Amino acid sequence: MSLLSVAVAFAARALLVMLFLPFSALDKILNFKAAVGQASEAIPSRPLAGIAIFAGLGVEVVMSTAILAGVADRIAALVLALYCIVTALLWKPFWKQPDFRLRGVSRGRDMFWDFLKNLALAGGFLMLAFGAGATGFESFLAHPLVSSHPYAQNVGVR
Repeated sequence: MSLLSVAVAFAARALLVMLFLPFSALDKILNFKAAVGQASEAIPSRPLAGIAIFAGLGVEVVMSTAILAGVADRIAALVLALYCIVTALLWKPFWKQPDFRLRGVSRGRDMFWDFLKNLALAGGFLMLAFGAGATGFESFLAHPLVSSHPYAQNVGVR
């Protein structure tokens, strides 16, 4: 495996997690009160919203780091996929917007695109967790904590 191959593998993983590490995580830290306020829209209890923000920060930092390092990266990718789906459902409820329309200014349509982006990101994480082949899910279930060894030498294509 060449240095270029390792760099490309790392770059692909970095692109996948760059939304979370450092941007979303840093935003939660620098704008904690605003993040809790936004979370309070979906979670009625402000203390629970604060706990959710801390939990989200932990998921974003720890799971993104695991994916970049290639350590327990498959389970980390599954956790981030679930995180993306949950955040799409809780914070991107486009179906609740009264102004969903295809032309002109529409908060509902903007939220719909954000919802789809979260689901697409979840799909990317699921590909990382299970692989691109049809047998990847069974392989994951058999060995969920095994790393994909993205930077290892002399490892065959999985």
